[in-house]
Amino acid sequence: MTTIARTEQQLSARPTASSSWDWRYRNKVVCTDFLLVVAAVALAVPLRWHSNIGNETPLFLRPALLLPVVWSISLALSGAYDRRYLGLGPEEFKRVGNAAVRAIAVLSFYFFASKVDVSRAYIAYALALATSFTLVGRYVTRKMLHRRRIRGESCHRVLVLGSKHSVASLINTVRREPVAGYDIVGACLDVPMTSLKVAGESVPVLGGLGQAAAAAQAVGASTIAVTAAPGFGEDDLRRLAWELEGTGIELVVAPALTNVAGPRVHIRPVAGLPLLHVEEPDLEGRGQLLKTAIDRAGALGVLAVLSPLLVLIAAAIRLTSEGPALFRQERLGKNGRSFTIYKFRTMNAGAEREFTSMIEASDSPHGLFFKLAADPRVTRVGTWLRRYSLDELPQLINVLRGDMSLVGPRPLPIEVVQHEPDVVRRLLVRPGITGLWQISGRSDLSAEEALRMDLYYVENWSLAFDLMILWKTAFVVLRGSGAY
Repeated sequence: MTTIARTEQQLSARPTASSSWDWRYRNKVVCTDFLLVVAAVALAVPLRWHSNIGNETPLFLRPALLLPVVWSISLALSGAYDRRYLGLGPEEFKRVGNAAVRAIAVLSFYFFASKVDVSRAYIAYALALATSFTLVGRYVTRKMLHRRRIRGESCHRVLVLGSKHSVASLINTVRREPVAGYDIVGACLDVPMTSLKVAGESVPVLGGLGQAAAAAQAVGASTIAVTAAPGFGEDDLRRLAWELEGTGIELVVAPALTNVAGPRVHIRPVAGLPLLHVEEPDLEGRGQLLKTAIDRAGALGVLAVLSPLLVLIAAAIRLTSEGPALFRQERLGKNGRSFTIYKFRTMNAGAEREFTSMIEASDSPHGLFFKLAADPRVTRVGTWLRRYSLDELPQLINVLRGDMSLVGPRPLPIEVVQHEPDVVRRLLVRPGITGLWQISGRSDLSAEEALRMDLYYVENWSLAFDLMILWKTAFVVLRGSGAY
């Protein structure tokens, strides 16, 4: 086939059927958003006027008709319907927030310029309800999508291209997050192979680096993910992009840069080249001061509210086993400073003396944190406390003292000074009561996975990230999974 004929065939091609769920999901979100804003507009009327609203109709009729249209357009202009961000949580919610700001600005300008007599309180109620309803609606639809993806439905069919090592690394990363919706259907490698085994599962190898476009169409892939590969340069990537034009197959590039994401990464065009600019992590300055203020205010508030529960837990521990209610241990904090961590005692008194013998008798890898799913040293009350992470509540005292944060890496034992620099890097921030490790598997994570989660948090910290972790922690704790 000539180059011209092949180009004509590509231009006449249509998106693959494997991505049709994507369009259906977006249409569902659009319809849900519109119905929810209509409900918000209707509910705002009785909230503003409890009775006798007949004479007030002109004050809300025009904004009631205008707001759903303005709201829908604001969502679209803010990228809230962009397929790249639908179902991704924080980024999606951020765009809904941006849409709310746009809608407020447009409505305020319109009613000010037109000098129409409207109820400002009604508009405030309607916009607040519209924002809240939309966020809740997005959350519910996203959870429904995640359940389908866990069952293997509504996923992007992905072909991975690169070296054997980089492809295996990307596949491992993708499989850790099934809710992201990437189903690896094959690979194109720089070495001849028939299949690539990753974590006990075989991924079919469909050809070499130059056969990715044809292989993707053959297996119905909707996305080609390119990773690092010797011999596959910018010219090869450009030609691959040309081959995919008109096929409906997306091209994504995974940079050979790990643990850095979000606002730290920017595209900076230099001499026609799109260079990735990576900023330093925000570990000092105003952001950290605000984080400290939020930590201490939050810890003080939670301690005040839960103080009766803390007294009951302490009494239950003292009545059911010998020893103090609180367990104290030296841990490493920010910049390697040691501090005394407080927890409710969940083991028999003197359990630490049995630690070395239990490690020697166990076949499980212990890494920095050694835990057994059925530890005989744990008391009956301790089992219940650990399941719902209630034993961690005294660490709020550490937060008030400035030793810890509400969110951060796991507090490290003193022996960490003997480990490699990757582990010590976690000491750049204060350890946390909860963290990315807790919402991603808790004690079920391997030592390597827990380290990777903590490093990712250090590299990509933000207040929004902290709020997301705190939100998810509540649901993880209620389920009690991975805690022992």
